[in-house]
Amino acid sequence: MLDSNIFKDTEYMRIIDSYLNNEKVQCLKNIPHHDSNRLNHCLKVSYLSYKICKKHNFNYESAAKAGLLHDLYYNRINDCSNATDKIKLFTNGHPKDAVKNAEELFSMTPLEKEIILTHMWPLSKYVPKHKESMIVSLSDKYYSFQEFGTKLNYNFSYLFGVYFLLAVHFIFK
Repeated sequence: MLDSNIFKDTEYMRIIDSYLNNEKVQCLKNIPHHDSNRLNHCLKVSYLSYKICKKHNFNYESAAKAGLLHDLYYNRINDCSNATDKIKLFTNGHPKDAVKNAEELFSMTPLEKEIILTHMWPLSKYVPKHKESMIVSLSDKYYSFQEFGTKLNYNFSYLFGVYFLLAVHFIFK
């Protein structure tokens, strides 16, 4: 479920408005993602990343934009014919596709491209080099575990929430 504060936060909405209203980005709401759809997932990751980065005086605008676009790919894992292809798409393929799609639609900074490319770390070969990249990656894991747990009627969110808080603490202490 989306946090209603997302759409009430005028600064956040100013940052992502042109991205969110793009037709190709809106298509993500037609793609299932765990307990909801890919657009809702991306909005949650984007907003949490924005809030954390803003609180720590990091580049919250790039985190918000890249967080929204981190899963901007249209093929589905179910379209893969074997397990090897599914793993390749899941870990390394979809971040590269998302960067390519984002670059075709928007002017992207090197930081924003890196955030999108590295969001699957530590499962992918692409390692975050910036704090904003790590925050988006961890926010993505936090919501993915929460959403997947909801889908299975099992609450992973508490366990992963503890992991998330510890990781953030050690990264930014």
